[in-house]
Amino acid sequence: MTDATDHPTQLAPMPDDWQRALAVVAHPDDLEYGCAAAIAGWTDGGREIAYLLATRGEAGIDTLSPAECAPVREREQRASAAVVGVRTVEFLDHRDGVIEYGTALRRDIAAAIRRHRPELVITLNHRDTWGGTVWNTPDHRAVGRATLDAASDAGNRWIFPELIEEQGLEPWDGVRWIAVAGSTSPTHAVDAGPGLERSVASLLEHRTYLEVLTDRDPEEYCRGFLTGTAEATGARFGGRPAVAFELFPR
Repeated sequence: MTDATDHPTQLAPMPDDWQRALAVVAHPDDLEYGCAAAIAGWTDGGREIAYLLATRGEAGIDTLSPAECAPVREREQRASAAVVGVRTVEFLDHRDGVIEYGTALRRDIAAAIRRHRPELVITLNHRDTWGGTVWNTPDHRAVGRATLDAASDAGNRWIFPELIEEQGLEPWDGVRWIAVAGSTSPTHAVDAGPGLERSVASLLEHRTYLEVLTDRDPEEYCRGFLTGTAEATGARFGGRPAVAFELFPR
């Protein structure tokens, strides 16, 4: 008998008939660990991508107080985004480590969707685990779930009507897909080859964080993690290094 693992389910190519995307995650470096290679390829093709971060990652470094840490991680995130062609990076200033899923978070993300008017919204794994065995953080779960909900909220004028009254943000019902990076149930993928080297360089811009995260050489660590993940995903994408997403059409 042939084991199912000998013929893993192949991932479909991501849609490419779009021009604008908004990537919404909890912390600096979330996109660099998840999908920066795909983003680099997309911006090379002339697509516009903006980043929205719920926090400034201020609780991420034990040796720095939040007040000291936040500007460091913000600076590193902006430099990281620039490496892959992203010029717009916004922060919502929810508290790192204690983000709460709820209407306040949904409203903030819906407002950003109305401002940027993306066709594609990108976020990070909203499920309880990574790969079924490693527990996901509350921040990732909260932001991922809120992003999935906010894509619909953004198109309904009767949900958060104050966005129209106070900020002049008219509804945007043009989100066609939400793509979840790092999902335990991916359905689609993007060729990582054209952007892989820049994804490594992008992650390396988070040097202050990397110095406390690992004792390994930062470049060796980043390259090993990102190329290993891309090559593993490639087994389900025609053998090409790839970035996987779970795609939710709307």
